[in-house]
Amino acid sequence: MAINIQKIPVTIITGFLGSGKTTLIHQIAKKANGRRLAIIVNEFGELGMDGEILKGNDCGCEEENILELSNGCLCCTVQEEFLPTMLQLMERKEDIDHIIIETSGLALPKPLLKAFNWPDLKPQITVDAVITVVDCVGQATGEICDRDKVQSQRLDDENLDHESSIEELFEDQLSCADLIVMTKSDLINESTYKEVIDIIQNRVGSKIKLISAVKGDIPVDVLLGIGAKAEDHVDSKHSHHEDHHHHEHGDDHHHDHEHDDTINSIVMEVKTPHTPQELINALKSLVKEHHIYRIKGIIHVPGKPMRMIVQGVADRFENYFDRKWIEGEIKATRLVIIGEKLEEPTLQKALEEKLMVKIEA
Repeated sequence: MAINIQKIPVTIITGFLGSGKTTLIHQIAKKANGRRLAIIVNEFGELGMDGEILKGNDCGCEEENILELSNGCLCCTVQEEFLPTMLQLMERKEDIDHIIIETSGLALPKPLLKAFNWPDLKPQITVDAVITVVDCVGQATGEICDRDKVQSQRLDDENLDHESSIEELFEDQLSCADLIVMTKSDLINESTYKEVIDIIQNRVGSKIKLISAVKGDIPVDVLLGIGAKAEDHVDSKHSHHEDHHHHEHGDDHHHDHEHDDTINSIVMEVKTPHTPQELINALKSLVKEHHIYRIKGIIHVPGKPMRMIVQGVADRFENYFDRKWIEGEIKATRLVIIGEKLEEPTLQKALEEKLMVKIEA
């Protein structure tokens, strides 16, 4: 008699940089309704911030169950990073009810989705759903795409038959979605929100549901337990990058896509004295002068026992205290900046100069 083995459901949360993935996961973990969650956070760059934010916000998930993969974009390291991590989780699967995976904002979901069909994983795990998070403001203003470059290309060439790499990445993230969460809808007016909804719905078709979220506040039962079994339908998901980069061999273990190598991340430590507002003002000025997609980091506020988190997308920033400094922890302001062709010495110098002149808001 065949034994029916209960598979552990996995929810993949994808979406462009700064769309609100970490905020959504934080809300899921806080309202898990008794589910024992394991969370895998993947980041683009050498300094992982999202895992730090989750751990520092008392999200209700055991710290040992928050795993960080920051050695590369997860879709590029499925064999080297993802598979060993998942197999380690399977060694204690009796203690896990649901796994949440947050991809990097620059990750392609399809290669990750394919990995769930590997023989070592498929008998034990199923993809409950791929949830794509879309920033309403970023979509409305064009921040998601390659900004002015995309618009100028379209104006210059009415017969343009290709899109920017950023736009293609966004399209791939949408194409894999079983559910789309529209974040920051409270920051745009109702008519603009309807326009954004119509644009996204037309891209994905009428079968994919769109729901709105403010600060990731959605009932957890809406997000978990969808039962899409997405790994069984992976071949039906369109991917620009697979269209562009064909290989002679069909082995899913090989890297079958490429990223735009102009996008990079840098880590900076800010040593010039600053208040949180002075730093944010300087960062807003920096964003205007460089192709910066995302800023996140930790601010050391002298005299305060707690560390402060700062996160920014375009000129929209938020900052808040998340936890007390741990004894022996180095108190410093450190930032991760993700953008296009960023040079650490240039940005470091520009930021320090702006802080010295105390830019006004």
